[in-house]
Amino acid sequence: MFKRILIPTDGSALSRRTVKKAIQFAKSLNAAVVGFYSPEDYQTVMYSEYVPPNLLSRKEFEAHAKEVAQKHLGFIERTARAAGVPFEGFHAASVTPWSAIVEAAKRRKCDLILMGSHGRSGISGFLLGSQTTKVLTHTKIPVLVLH
Repeated sequence: MFKRILIPTDGSALSRRTVKKAIQFAKSLNAAVVGFYSPEDYQTVMYSEYVPPNLLSRKEFEAHAKEVAQKHLGFIERTARAAGVPFEGFHAASVTPWSAIVEAAKRRKCDLILMGSHGRSGISGFLLGSQTTKVLTHTKIPVLVLH
């Protein structure tokens, strides 16, 4: 049925729980998993010529983002390897994580996106938006959501 499952992560406790269940699901299908992490893209906003002393350079920012990505993707890799599930992982910075997730699934030829949802509703869901909802509405690839 499904052969390559994209598992996006933000490193949260919810994501770690989702990873564990996603890998169990992948194992039951004999599917491979593709771990994905999307840090925010490098942006600087300055309103004057003043440069804050703690402002990271693009190079420093990218090195830190890579370190964080390796940490989060490492959890998926260890969990997949322990279960005997083939793993591939990568990261790509984006201003909009939902679009990076959709693009990652296309580029890695995934036939399912399996992700968690924080379950925000009401005003917090409206104001904060939902990456999961945006993925659902902007992809033709099936999406399985764990609450």
